[in-house]
Amino acid sequence: MAKAGIVVLLFTVLVAATPPAGLGVSFGPKAVDQWFKQLPDAKEKITKLHFYYHDIVSGGNPTAYQIAQSNFTAKSPTRFGALSVMDDLLTETPDPNSAVVGRGQGTYGFAALDEVGLLMTLNFFFTQGEYNGSTLSVLGRNPYYNQYREMPIVGGTGVFRLARGIATAQTNYFNVTSDNAIVEYNVVVLHYDIQ
Repeated sequence: MAKAGIVVLLFTVLVAATPPAGLGVSFGPKAVDQWFKQLPDAKEKITKLHFYYHDIVSGGNPTAYQIAQSNFTAKSPTRFGALSVMDDLLTETPDPNSAVVGRGQGTYGFAALDEVGLLMTLNFFFTQGEYNGSTLSVLGRNPYYNQYREMPIVGGTGVFRLARGIATAQTNYFNVTSDNAIVEYNVVVLHYDIQ
């Protein structure tokens, strides 16, 4: 019985550790080396993405948690010094029950004294469709109460290797009591078309 349990556990670990393949993109060191060999002849392409990010910080199933705060945070009207980690749902529409396209994983820190301004370190991890297994990395300032916020795409993996671009965020829904939010993202990314 113990051997069967170990075999099942080992199989589960191996399957979980195997990254999903994106559209025509292989993963692993050899695949990346091959990809870079094709880079000099590759053409750049622009991809536009649209999805909704569900930041749920309260209720029975939160997807974002505050993990640290400074001695000053409790006195700050902007929550300066607070740090949260997230694993938020990305969907096709604002409805949390709509088709899932991926996860928004990373951290955000409250980094402004005079307004609610977040420092976002965020990966959009795509789990469906032609970008399955690929990521886009965001690193930038998010002045949360502005109507539109623009943050840079500084890289990516899979289909989006060496990507660069802009993610524009607009709050679709915000509950002032629970702090739960749904944010609409429009992403324009320049990346290489290598299969």
